[in-house]
Amino acid sequence: MSLLMVKNLDKRFGGLHAVKNVSINVEQGEIVGILGPNGAGKTTLYNLLTGFIPADSGEIRLNGRSLRGLAPHKIVGLGMARTFQLCRPFVGMSVLENVRVGSLGPRVPAGDLDSRARGLLADVGLKGKEDVPAEQLSYGDQRRLEIARALATEPLILLLDEPFAGLGSAEIAELSALIRRLHSQKGLTILLIEHKLREFMKLVARVVAIDFGAVIATGTPEEIVAHPGVIEAYIGRQEAEHAA
Repeated sequence: MSLLMVKNLDKRFGGLHAVKNVSINVEQGEIVGILGPNGAGKTTLYNLLTGFIPADSGEIRLNGRSLRGLAPHKIVGLGMARTFQLCRPFVGMSVLENVRVGSLGPRVPAGDLDSRARGLLADVGLKGKEDVPAEQLSYGDQRRLEIARALATEPLILLLDEPFAGLGSAEIAELSALIRRLHSQKGLTILLIEHKLREFMKLVARVVAIDFGAVIATGTPEEIVAHPGVIEAYIGRQEAEHAA
């Protein structure tokens, strides 16, 4: 049984068919990438998986448990956490307090929550910044804080939505190394959306490519970059035919 099973997921907004019959399986311990051009439906898919918007039809199961119709906090409590395209720190709270909020869920064992939060901040490279107001962090550090806050919920699977957006090359390399370390040391299962394709393809073992809300290809990074449908989605039909 897959850790995350998505079957025939569908969502319309009026005349816009944003997610079309999408099926995805993610196994325990995988890093799977969701690839697609702007407007392909990637973030809408994340919003469906995490309960921010309701699906019209289809199944979403985490560890065999249906997530359809559950509120976002209930889904977090079952083991799915996420970050967002734009950083969303809790303004007016310290870095440590932000992470402590994530520790209030039902999956977190009883104990010293401050020590646990400090350990998570050290894990993501924010040691020494515990008392800084979250909104005063650099944008790169806010990305790290979002990951620490998500990890505080003890997730079975972490959904990262464009974690490299707005970062420079050095920050991207550091954050990429952090994601690899979380995967290798903690055995964390990760679903990743990212437009920085060079780092994206280095991180993921398997890619699900979508366009206009539908899955157009699934495979290894090497298979995906050579797939005609993916090439067409990114550079257009005429250019793809010319390149061929």
